[in-house]
Amino acid sequence: MARSGSEFLPLLPRRNARLDSFLKRNTERALYERIRTYEPCVVVSDVINKVYMYAVLSDERVYLTEYPPRALTAAVSFGRVRDIELVNDLPDFLSTKDRERCQHIRITYVPENPADKGRDWLQREKKAGLPPVAPPSRRASHCPIKAHDLKGYPADSWRREEEEEQLQPALKTGRSASCPDPETLGLRRLRHPPDSPSSPSEGSLETAESGQVSGRIGSMLTRLLRRERANAGEEREAELHLYAVSQTSTLYLHLQSSWSSFVTRSTLLLDPRHRRRCAASPDAISAERTAHLFSQLSSELLQDGLGVENLYLLLQELRTAAHRSVTLRRLFWRSSEVFLFLVQTLEECLHGCRRLGGGSAADQLLLSSLIVQTLAVMFRETEVEAARSSLLLAKRGALISRLLLAVLCDPDGAKHSRGSVPDSELQALLSEYLDAACSLLFELLLLGYESSRCFHGNSFVSVSWMLKVLQPHPHLLPFIRHQAQQLLQVLSDQNRSILSPGQAVLLFQRCRLLLACLQYSNQLGQHLQSHFREEFRYAVTPSSAEEKLQPHYPICRPTVRLVQCIVTLLQHR
Repeated sequence: MARSGSEFLPLLPRRNARLDSFLKRNTERALYERIRTYEPCVVVSDVINKVYMYAVLSDERVYLTEYPPRALTAAVSFGRVRDIELVNDLPDFLSTKDRERCQHIRITYVPENPADKGRDWLQREKKAGLPPVAPPSRRASHCPIKAHDLKGYPADSWRREEEEEQLQPALKTGRSASCPDPETLGLRRLRHPPDSPSSPSEGSLETAESGQVSGRIGSMLTRLLRRERANAGEEREAELHLYAVSQTSTLYLHLQSSWSSFVTRSTLLLDPRHRRRCAASPDAISAERTAHLFSQLSSELLQDGLGVENLYLLLQELRTAAHRSVTLRRLFWRSSEVFLFLVQTLEECLHGCRRLGGGSAADQLLLSSLIVQTLAVMFRETEVEAARSSLLLAKRGALISRLLLAVLCDPDGAKHSRGSVPDSELQALLSEYLDAACSLLFELLLLGYESSRCFHGNSFVSVSWMLKVLQPHPHLLPFIRHQAQQLLQVLSDQNRSILSPGQAVLLFQRCRLLLACLQYSNQLGQHLQSHFREEFRYAVTPSSAEEKLQPHYPICRPTVRLVQCIVTLLQHR
């Protein structure tokens, strides 16, 4: 788990030596390395009533453990989450001081086990008692990690050590009016369809994809599939409430970030090609071996006189390794020389693309696309890496500014090129680069969201700041216009074709980019409104987005919500 020595970087997790030692001693290395953060909070659920616990976040799940830690329980999988939101209330079971600084987070999710099975498990657990604590001397032993949902979580309130009770927020004995016991008030339970991909309707939908049936029938089958699932009533929603008693808490931020990363990653893994690219080696490589291989690869990248072809091959190797290893991505940020080299090379490549024609322009575009794709991968799931924050926030974001200005290029650049490469091929390479640039800008915007929320409006690295950095760029408006045109083209396509997982993720990222322009830049917002308001009114709708996305894509719901936000802002701006 990444640790910080910089006190001025609030995005990074605060270290608790006791809990960190417990996690390292009692979890597998693969899980420990993917833990993003942990934070104490008051937990309320169907069976947990205002218990002070630790919420532990990994890339895939929210875990809970006692205070002090005894056993780690998998509470919620991000694959079952429907929404994560902040609730604006003042919990009356907290003291006045804690109530004012509390952040109430509500996680809505679909439990994995039926309610009756959860209650049966609960009764058995009450009779059996809690599992014993593993002896401290047994470093290789692992604590039990229960992979059930919170319907089966023990309702017992564990004893706390007297010397640690004073560290907890003062709880009143009265029940909270803002978040009472669900069994007492009967919280509303919405039903959602199962996400099994093997229904007959989906088989018909795949036939529609291959062109064996008409687009109209394919669209009709998609709507019928959703209606059938909506009426199935086989799933219900539950809620997990986390009360982080700290004004500087980053728990909500990390929850949103982890959920977004999981949704993107799990959608991409539906593509067999991406799955093969990310498949890890059967023999797990140790962290020491990974560090050695990365050092060797970095030395080859940074050597003088490296040709374009060799550089391309080395970057391909680096990108593939980064897809497969989060450890390597963290090592990348600890080696600032490689990041600086890639930014400088990107600046030179795009400058060369405008200056040179023919084959040279094609080579520069190929290399530029690979650099941007590699950088985008390096940003994923490394938010808590201290070296990344230190590098990017140094000198008031000087490197972020360079990268932002280097990424943009002229979407019409292929029309002005003269050379041996056909215009159609050059335009295809340029389109590939523009898609990669959109993905990298999406990652940078996430950094802006994270930084501004952590610094509570006082951060210079915010989304507004990033868009201001881009404002004087001569190709900003054409670039944003191209992204809007691509969104319009995809959602207004009359062929009713279903997007692949990679195309669905790109659609999501493009929507986030355009929404940021509408929310944080008057110039870009007015430009989009004047050029696309009417087109978006009829073609860009939530229903058109639903028709392009498979219902079982994890990214489907978030994308539809983004499209709705874009349409609302354009029409009411």
